[in-house]
Amino acid sequence: MAEDNEVAFDTDGVSVIQDNDPALKSESDVVSFVQGRFKRAEDVRQQDEQRWLKAYRNYRGLYGPDVQFTETEKSRVFVKVTKTKTLAAYGQIIDVLFGNNTFPLTVNPTKLPDGVADSVHINLDPNAEKGQDELRQAFEDTPSEPFLFKPNGKLQPGETIQDIQKRLGAETDKLSSVSDKIIEGVGTTQTTVTFHPAMVAAKKMEKKIHDQLEESGANKQLRNTAFEMALFGTGIMKGPFALDKEYPNWGEEGKYDPLIKTVPSTSHVSIWNFYPDPDAYNMDEAEYCVERHKLSKTQMRNLKNRPYFRAESIEECLDMGAQYDKKYWEDDMKDYAIENYTERYEVLEFWGYVDADKLEENGVEIPADLQELDQINCNIWVCQGHVLRMVLNPFKPVRIPYYAVPYEHNPYSFFGVGIAENMDDTQTLMNGFMRMAIDNAALSGNLIMEVDETNLVPGQDLSVYPGKIFRRQGGAPGQAIFGTKFPNVAGENMQLFDKARVLADESTGFPSFAHGQTGIQGVGRTASGISMLMSAANGSIRNVVKNVDDYLLAPMGKAFYSFNMQFDYDPKIKGDLEIKAQGTESLMANEVRSQRLMQFLQVASNPALAPFAKMDYIIREIAKAMDLDPDKVTNSMQDAVIQSEIFKKFQEQMPQPQQQQAPQPPEGGTPPAPAGADVQDPTGAGGGNIGTGTAPAPGEEGFTGNV
Repeated sequence: MAEDNEVAFDTDGVSVIQDNDPALKSESDVVSFVQGRFKRAEDVRQQDEQRWLKAYRNYRGLYGPDVQFTETEKSRVFVKVTKTKTLAAYGQIIDVLFGNNTFPLTVNPTKLPDGVADSVHINLDPNAEKGQDELRQAFEDTPSEPFLFKPNGKLQPGETIQDIQKRLGAETDKLSSVSDKIIEGVGTTQTTVTFHPAMVAAKKMEKKIHDQLEESGANKQLRNTAFEMALFGTGIMKGPFALDKEYPNWGEEGKYDPLIKTVPSTSHVSIWNFYPDPDAYNMDEAEYCVERHKLSKTQMRNLKNRPYFRAESIEECLDMGAQYDKKYWEDDMKDYAIENYTERYEVLEFWGYVDADKLEENGVEIPADLQELDQINCNIWVCQGHVLRMVLNPFKPVRIPYYAVPYEHNPYSFFGVGIAENMDDTQTLMNGFMRMAIDNAALSGNLIMEVDETNLVPGQDLSVYPGKIFRRQGGAPGQAIFGTKFPNVAGENMQLFDKARVLADESTGFPSFAHGQTGIQGVGRTASGISMLMSAANGSIRNVVKNVDDYLLAPMGKAFYSFNMQFDYDPKIKGDLEIKAQGTESLMANEVRSQRLMQFLQVASNPALAPFAKMDYIIREIAKAMDLDPDKVTNSMQDAVIQSEIFKKFQEQMPQPQQQQAPQPPEGGTPPAPAGADVQDPTGAGGGNIGTGTAPAPGEEGFTGNV
């Protein structure tokens, strides 16, 4: 950390200004800049806020202030079909993404250029003249290394065999006797194990990212994001960003001594607190975005423990007292009215481009490689006229660490369209028809009384109830009390309600039976009809999950990859790799997927096709389809070598079936026909049957399959 009045610049490209820097005199310009960007984004976003409010009310079953009831409308019922549809969509998205209990992200090596080794194998052929014992001993000496080499001699992604020999160094002498056993390409015998160098680094990186996502609670954050995506049309996630995490630890004599570890973290950002660039249609086009925080005193003080936050400015904000301006929509989303005063602080977090001159005026040192840029991406936190944090964007390549995923993509707006908006009109119709049916049922179920008071004793109570007695007096003859009954048309209103519900199914793409509704009419009453409707529902959700893949999982996975490449110093996970989101692949039922994999495995078992199949990948995919952890049920490369040796020895010890001696042809005669051949074929046209033979077993001469 630099001394006071000194600009600090760390090795990762993060420039900061210290609390006592003279450049703080112009920090009001920075505050005005951030607040101006925030105000512009807020003004443009108001139309979207109205859509979200209506969606929220439909989800909660609340009528908005624009709904006016007449005195004749007694019922205020709200049929919460929007809630049912939203939860159905949300549940299906979660089932697809986490059906295998893993984060749907994979890491694969990129396509290697010509001349680069994609695979190598170690020859363990029993007929080899030399090197078996030395090779097996080398394997036993380094059981944790995938290529039987020490870390300084491990094969890296994209290396050729010549590169291996150059990097072996001190291991060259030790492995000289078996160097000829390292062969580029795929093995062709049962005792040969094929290694894919780039794939090893990819799987290590994949496991690293999965561990980081699990540690950061990304599953929970993604579920929150998926809910807002289904309801409001857009979900927001943030990350990865470095965060100090406390791990419980007790030292000697029970003393609590926690371990502090810096880990990449993720978080869900409510759509109500996210203000993107109003001129952008997606995050790739956004020049800036602002996140609005609502922090307590404790949370404000905790900011001082995070890197590059200015403790003095934070203390000044705390001394000024709580200052939080509630937005109009906050009260609308509360079930009860609360006081305007709240002990919270409004903090704006800005990510985006700022003029380089403005940064220099505030004492931020610009690195040499950015001197020629007019605008530089940075991160600024402001509160109550104070700059709490001001740093250059630390990520390389530069990126804004937010991901906005639409439920239904709107190419002309940043924010997407959700379930509630798609069925807004049908929800209004269902509410209206249901209220009419209830009001009509109440009206038709009661008599409308007409009373001729001239025939009744004056002053009587005219209320009606069972057993009521009315006293008559003299007057014109006739009935004193008449009853009028209105017709019951509630059934017609309910028919219209059902029609509106069908329209809700069509507008959302989720059939009612998919979320438990009974009494389905029409095509949904047959098994084929249900199958057709479910296929249509899967088609709708497939588009949604594809959006999750494209707008959230893939870019966030790439961000984690870049984060590890930039800040993680483990060479085992690094390489030319690519990130693939697999949410859409989970739409295929595991049973169907496992069946197809088993069918392919049977086809690949053909000795003629076996060399073209990646058996290790197939086995791992079968385990995934069966909801099993591939790392726990499949062998590593080292274990595969051992198992191959065990299998070979097991075959050698098994008694070999004795082959029947072929009958000898009689002296001067023709050889006997093969078994099954038709000897009654005098034409010579080849009409006889060909006898069946046997394929060579694994390990036998002629077997061409690989492991």
